[in-house]
Amino acid sequence: MSSRSEVRIAGPLAAFAPGFGGELERRGYRPGPAADQLRLMADASGWLAVHGLQAGDLTEVRVAQVMSERRAAGRWRLLSPRAMRPLLEYLRGLGVVPAAVPAAPLTPSEVLIDRYSSYLLERRGLAPSTVRNYVWVARVFLSWRQRTVGKLELERLDAAAVSGFVLEETGRLSVGSAKCMVTRLRVLLRFLHVEGEIERDLAGAVPSVASWRLASLVKAVDAQSLARLVRSCDRRTRVGRRDFAILTLLSRLGLRAGEVAALQLSDIDWRAGEVLIRGKGSRQEHLPLPADVGETLAGWLSRGRPRCESVFVFTRVRAPHGRISAAAVSQIVRRASQRAALPMVGAHRLRHTAATEMLRAGGSLSEVGQVLRHRSRDVTSIYAKVDRLALAAVVSPWPGGAA
Repeated sequence: MSSRSEVRIAGPLAAFAPGFGGELERRGYRPGPAADQLRLMADASGWLAVHGLQAGDLTEVRVAQVMSERRAAGRWRLLSPRAMRPLLEYLRGLGVVPAAVPAAPLTPSEVLIDRYSSYLLERRGLAPSTVRNYVWVARVFLSWRQRTVGKLELERLDAAAVSGFVLEETGRLSVGSAKCMVTRLRVLLRFLHVEGEIERDLAGAVPSVASWRLASLVKAVDAQSLARLVRSCDRRTRVGRRDFAILTLLSRLGLRAGEVAALQLSDIDWRAGEVLIRGKGSRQEHLPLPADVGETLAGWLSRGRPRCESVFVFTRVRAPHGRISAAAVSQIVRRASQRAALPMVGAHRLRHTAATEMLRAGGSLSEVGQVLRHRSRDVTSIYAKVDRLALAAVVSPWPGGAA
């Protein structure tokens, strides 16, 4: 990394420059981006020196001030405080800079949200991503209550108010989103009752969302469109090999986006031909690893995945080489559908595609449920009528109809 030596750092951070440069190299930064990070370090160190501060005084507030001065000086790159995150993480790892302290809740609503979040994480054992969805509904409900009443006054909350909120909000949502919203609202209301915030359990006052199970066909991707989708990945590049492997896992094994993101190197048993899936609710289950899926994974791991210390199979191609998120997996599918000139395809549609292809290949509903790891047969039953040709063969003629 030759350009590291071209950056001169003076001030309170100078002693940490060699170690930080080595950390950047370990995390996969190329010489140019690493030099940019060291120049940020030099600017921050100079700013601390001018203001008579030490290395441990580099807080988020002061990072924002450094970036403000960089903008005022006419700099045009790396102006967001996020650009200095690698430096802050490095200094925090050494114990030089204290860990970021979350701002204390200021309003009654924020205090309640903080308690609710802890309840979901610690007592209900929900995943952080799930907690965010539940907390979002809680914020919307409490904001609505504050707006319509003028203050929370949860002790005066009644069934009529709950119904009014649901009717107002669900009018803007799809059926699926509305059903998720009312489910999360019931959990919030039970929490408020258990915590003594409301006298009665109003979860039963939440109206149900009208929907008819199995009223429509599952939306899968047809074979031709799926082929276009995977062909859109340029397998001559690292990104293309990674995206191709992700699309293959989604469409062949029916994995969820979060399960693909959570896949670890140790989860693949190459000798046994199995893969461990870390599913919803912290469940861990093994699935067979088909030969073609194993080949795509091997292609990414041997000729695409950067050398890094991450334990996860799928990482960022550009430094820092951390794991990718479930949202990034979904975005990879959306970008592939754009390249293939297809209507927007989501990651979950590829899960539906895997299920329908298994059925059309002769698999039973029970086998589909095992592969998709459904807890209930009722969930798998949505695929009961996806093969319209097979259904047509068992339909009885209408009495009195034409022969």
